Amino acid sequence: MSDPGPSTVQSSLPAAAARFGAPVVDTARASAAEVACPPVPPELPDPAVPSVPSALARVLRGPSGLGTAGLYLTPRESPPQSPEPDAPVVGHPIPGLYHHPVPEPDPARVEEVSARIKAWALDEVDLYPDEWEDQFDGFSVGRYMVACHPDAPTVDHLMIATRLMVAENAVDDCYCEDHGGSPIGLGGRLLLAHTALDHLHTTEEYEPQWAQSLHSDAPRRAYRSAMEYFVQQSTPSQADRYRHDMARLHLGYLAEAAWSQTDHVPEVWEYLAMRQFNNFRPCPTITDTVGGYELPADLHAQPAMQRVIALAGNATTIVNDLYSYTKELAAPGKHLNLPVVIAEREGASEQDAYLKAVEVHNDLMHAFEDDAAALSAACPVPGVQRFLRGVAAWVDGNHYWHQTNTYRYSLPDFW
Repeated sequence: MSDPGPSTVQSSLPAAAARFGAPVVDTARASAAEVACPPVPPELPDPAVPSVPSALARVLRGPSGLGTAGLYLTPRESPPQSPEPDAPVVGHPIPGLYHHPVPEPDPARVEEVSARIKAWALDEVDLYPDEWEDQFDGFSVGRYMVACHPDAPTVDHLMIATRLMVAENAVDDCYCEDHGGSPIGLGGRLLLAHTALDHLHTTEEYEPQWAQSLHSDAPRRAYRSAMEYFVQQSTPSQADRYRHDMARLHLGYLAEAAWSQTDHVPEVWEYLAMRQFNNFRPCPTITDTVGGYELPADLHAQPAMQRVIALAGNATTIVNDLYSYTKELAAPGKHLNLPVVIAEREGASEQDAYLKAVEVHNDLMHAFEDDAAALSAACPVPGVQRFLRGVAAWVDGNHYWHQTNTYRYSLPDFW
């Protein structure tokens, strides 16, 4: 594999276009996006095109400066007095991995989100026993969400994403993975938990039993509470979009569980298909709710937008495979991740399989940026531009969290 070298962390011109709507675009891709995009309403002007050097900095902090205040449907709160930031936990990015660096997230927001989410976990949903506290703290979810949502207008908006992230992680841990998870009976557990997101509509006789069941274990308590907060600040279409993406996630969990029960190692393409569902997609898909605005349902549902969101989810999930590789190898049992599947199915060494997985990630990232650039140029609606910036910021923040979370992750010795 050729090492991309220092340029791996620099945004190409199409990548900058993807983040800011600059009209640098592959015309073959643009033609498809133009068909998909509705006509631009005359009252919505084309957004200004910033210079390329400012593009990366601007996506990291969200829209700001003269003329951008109107992009926030909720006014951005005045930041609290920032504490002295701790020395950044740098970690080491994976050599050759295509990514964009981000600055340290606002320490005041990180502190506030971290305090609020722990209070919610302990006091509102009784999420974990005392012996799991170090793991909850080590997850660093406050730093994660602040890095992923730089344009959130308030801490309340950040908490929407933070509760949902913690709830999703509780379901994964308690139903599928480390803390009592098992593939046996997973479908039934997931279906009942999903009713905390997508309510059961039944008879008066049986509804009380269902409602009581939503408090019966930590994952369901977390799902129920996080979703209640979410629907208070989202539109009905945003809430339904999230439910749909969570159903996709649960389908991916079930596929992985079925392979585990039969000791099946999928083909590489089959594994990537599973990871398109068992992935981070529910997180970037709510970037507009967290940003305090809405990407209209007809624009979100366009095939070109759906492809961009899918590619973002796929790329960020392979980041997880790569950074969690040594952690999963050290855990009991056999854990499927992309390097493991490549090694077994393509007869590669562990090192070569890992390096090929880096290439797969890079190909997904370039496809995400190219297709986002095409869509941005073909559909110059401010809401589309902002949503694409938000998804790109989530992709970058997700990598930042994986790179810097040395409590959870370490890299293999392959270089």
